[in-house]
Amino acid sequence: MLDRLPFLIGLRYVRAKRRNHFISFISLTSMLGLTLGVAVLILVLSVMNGFDHELRTRVLGMVPHTRIEKPAGMTDWKPLAERLTQRKHVVAAAPYVEQQGMLAAGGNTQGALVWGIQPDYEKRVSIIDQHMQQGSLDDLAPGEWHIVLGDLLARNLGVGVGDRVTLLVPEASITPGGVFPRMKRFTVSGIFKVGADLDARLAYTNIQDMQKLARMGDAVGGLRLELDDLFLAGSVTQSILNQLGYGYRGMDWTYTHGNLFQAIQMEKRMIGLLLMVIVAVAAFNIVSTLVMVVTDKHADIAILRTIGATPRTIMGIFIVQGLAIGLIGIVIGVVLGIVLALSVSDIIAWFEAVTGIQFLDPNVYFISYLPSRLQWSDVGFIVLAAFGLSFLSTLYPAWRAARVQPAEVLRYE
Repeated sequence: MLDRLPFLIGLRYVRAKRRNHFISFISLTSMLGLTLGVAVLILVLSVMNGFDHELRTRVLGMVPHTRIEKPAGMTDWKPLAERLTQRKHVVAAAPYVEQQGMLAAGGNTQGALVWGIQPDYEKRVSIIDQHMQQGSLDDLAPGEWHIVLGDLLARNLGVGVGDRVTLLVPEASITPGGVFPRMKRFTVSGIFKVGADLDARLAYTNIQDMQKLARMGDAVGGLRLELDDLFLAGSVTQSILNQLGYGYRGMDWTYTHGNLFQAIQMEKRMIGLLLMVIVAVAAFNIVSTLVMVVTDKHADIAILRTIGATPRTIMGIFIVQGLAIGLIGIVIGVVLGIVLALSVSDIIAWFEAVTGIQFLDPNVYFISYLPSRLQWSDVGFIVLAAFGLSFLSTLYPAWRAARVQPAEVLRYE
């Protein structure tokens, strides 16, 4: 019976209506603080996980995981592609010709990165085919001078499928009339949208058309490689370069988007740490609640001691009471946080549609909507951390209760 006593009395103290309303208010404040702290922490970490996931799947699904180039161009790229795809961690390879330029249409101009690709190869290393809003990559037939634009790029130029755009490349052509920039007119055959900043600065055309424009003959600029593990890009690239020898160079995704990924990881850790302070403050409010309860229950503690309750039993009573307060707040916070994490993207999208306010400008941020991805490992860590802080908050008040001397208290009763 004595083993069950801490649970019976501790839970009874939680349910009981206290004479001191201030104690009840502090208890409620502690529960609400834990609820809000846990819910906000789950929500924020889910949003940070969403950004991390979108970076990996969308942005890194479009940009090369790694690429192998040769300054003079590659004419024997097919045998090399077959050799590289047989290596460990390399899933597929695709040739490309990269060209920086200016696209112009109807008086509008926009800088763009134009990739000359082979559609059948590109589908193996990129997710672009899954995000075509209009048209298809297969429309990029050699000699047709077709181009596929990102959604924001097409909007900035004011063009759609079937319209003509002019590509100006930063290389001069000497003609009888003077020196002019090299240019070529393309027909827009498709529009893609991945919901990232790439929509505003990326375009695709057929690799043979780009070879003619860049005067490269049959050579390609390099090979784009798809890996089965993004975080091995650096070591895989270096291993390939060591095998190929002099004349080749490589670049992986960490050169172009590595800082962004590291920033997201660092922000997740720092924001998680700062929000955990809120949980800690709410948890340590339990200290003040229990200290006042101990003061209010001096007579009860003295009576329990006189009928045989040990100091350990008294400590257990108030530890149970404090943990019950903490658990109620944690459970409600977990439920609220999970609901918000699963629905925040839809809530923000609805709010943007109603108010016309866009929270994430794709010209500034790498995606145009608020992502959220709930990870149960984060929820488990938050629950354990909040429970641990709640437990620590009960130790001092429980220790004070265990030191109450029955003779001193009952002398004045």
